[in-house]
Amino acid sequence: MRNSKRDGCQQRKLSSYLEKEKVMDVQQKTVLPTRAELKILQVLWALGNGTVDDVISNSTVTPKPNYKTTQTILRIMEEKGLVRHMSRGRVFVFEPCVSREEVGRLSVQTLLDQNFGGSPSELLINLLEGSPVKESELEELESLIRNFRMQKTQLGK
Repeated sequence: MRNSKRDGCQQRKLSSYLEKEKVMDVQQKTVLPTRAELKILQVLWALGNGTVDDVISNSTVTPKPNYKTTQTILRIMEEKGLVRHMSRGRVFVFEPCVSREEVGRLSVQTLLDQNFGGSPSELLINLLEGSPVKESELEELESLIRNFRMQKTQLGK
């Protein structure tokens, strides 16, 4: 009897642990980088991978970021699942785990959800009313919408 109770506790602990892991996986997939993390990602996207020194020397920020600060941000980014590292001798080489496109889509989706109730049309109306738009840009937008509709229709068949 005691063993079955102990096994049940261990099973519940394991279930609880696995559930937390699932939540962490979901969170890692939906993490939006901070402004500082995004600057580092932009350098890594351009380089493909790099050490802390590579990130600093290729940074467009002035003054150049501090080594320890950059190293700490990279570690935090690794915990979030934004980058990973490999050892090359005594240095770590970091590479992005997310693409520009993924971050862009997530940024737009977050903007839509937070500011426009998830409505793409509200975002577009705000954009068009908020600043002057050239006639050529309006024509390009109309063309993109027409092409999107045609592709969507063809995929639906």
